[in-house]
Amino acid sequence: MIPRVTATVDLSALTHNLGIVRKLAPRSRVMAAVKADAYGHGAVPVSRALEQAGVDALAVACLEEAMSLRQARIQAPIALLEGVISGEEAAQAVYEQLQIVVHDHWQIELLERLPDSARLTLWFKLDSGMHRLGFPLADVPRLREVLARHPLWRFAGWITHLACADEPDNPFTREQISRFEAALEGVPGPRSIANSAGLIAWPQTRVDWVRPGLMLYGCSPLPQVSAAALGLRPAMRLESRIIAVREYAAGEGIGYGLSFRCPERMRIGVVAIGYADGMHRAFGNGTPVMVRGRRAYLAGRVSMDMITVDLREVPDAAVGDPVLLWGEGLPAEEIAGWAGTLSYELFCGLTQRVRFRYR
Repeated sequence: MIPRVTATVDLSALTHNLGIVRKLAPRSRVMAAVKADAYGHGAVPVSRALEQAGVDALAVACLEEAMSLRQARIQAPIALLEGVISGEEAAQAVYEQLQIVVHDHWQIELLERLPDSARLTLWFKLDSGMHRLGFPLADVPRLREVLARHPLWRFAGWITHLACADEPDNPFTREQISRFEAALEGVPGPRSIANSAGLIAWPQTRVDWVRPGLMLYGCSPLPQVSAAALGLRPAMRLESRIIAVREYAAGEGIGYGLSFRCPERMRIGVVAIGYADGMHRAFGNGTPVMVRGRRAYLAGRVSMDMITVDLREVPDAAVGDPVLLWGEGLPAEEIAGWAGTLSYELFCGLTQRVRFRYR
C-alpha cells in the first residue's frame, strides 16, 4: 500500500542539531524538549536518538508523556515541565524517577504528603516576567526553607522561561535575566534560562542548563535568521504525491469558492494532502510546494483531503510525482508564514493519517 502522506524524520539531523547546541553552550548541560510528541516528530524514536547521542535530560509537559518514554525503556532523566497535579501523580513520578518542576505552593503540599523516605528530584520554577507558571521571585527565601525541611529531596535547580527571546532587540529579555539573577544572588543551585531562542540570541542565558526545543528539529526560532545560517538541518520531510493533472482555460475557477482564477490556459495538479492530514486551511494561493526540485504554488483553497497547485513552473510534472510540503529545500518556518503561524504548529498539527518513517 502506497501512503498518501509521509513524514520522514532524519534522526541524524537531530544529533547534528544537538551538536550545534553544544557548540553554542559548551559549558552547559542540555535538557532537550520532547514534549508534544517531540514537536510532532515522534517522542519515542526522537528521545531514543537523543539519549544515544548523550543528551543530559529530556523535558516533557506532563506525566502521560513521560510514561510513554519510560514504557519504551528510555532511561535518560526526564523533567515534567508542568509538574504534577495530584498525589497519585506525585507518587508515580517518584517511582519512575522523574524530575518534577514545581511552580506553585499547592504542588509543594502534594509532595510533602509523600512518605519521608521518598527520593524525589525537583526543580523550582520562578516567574521572572512571562506570567504563565512560576513562583514570584520574592518567594525564593521561602522555597529555600522548604528545601531545608526536606534534606532527602534532591534539588535539581532553579528554572525560568523567557517571553520575548525571539526578539533580539526587545529589552524585556535582558530585564528577565536581571530579575532572575538578582533573586538568586548568593543562592546555591543550578540555573536554567535558555530555550532555543535564548540559547541563540542571548549568550548570557547559557548557564548551567539549556533547554533547546525547536532548534533540535532543524528550525530557527528567530524570524530574521534562517536555520541554514545557524547550521541546523531540518529533521522532518513532509511529502505527498500528485494524483491528477488537469488543464483549464483562462478564467476558470479552482476549488471551493473558486478562490483561484486561471490567468491563462494552464495545468493544475491535485495533491493528496489536506487539512485532515495537518495541511492548514489557512494556506492560501501562492503558498509554495516543491515538485521535481522546482517550486509550484497553491491554487485554490485547501480542502479536507487535497490541495491544488499551479504547475506552470513545472511543465513536466505528472501523476505520481512526489510533492514536498516542507523539509530540506523548503523550510517549515518559511511555509508556516503563509498560514500566519509558526513551524511549531505545523509539526504538532500533523494527524494520524500521516505515515511516519525514521532513518
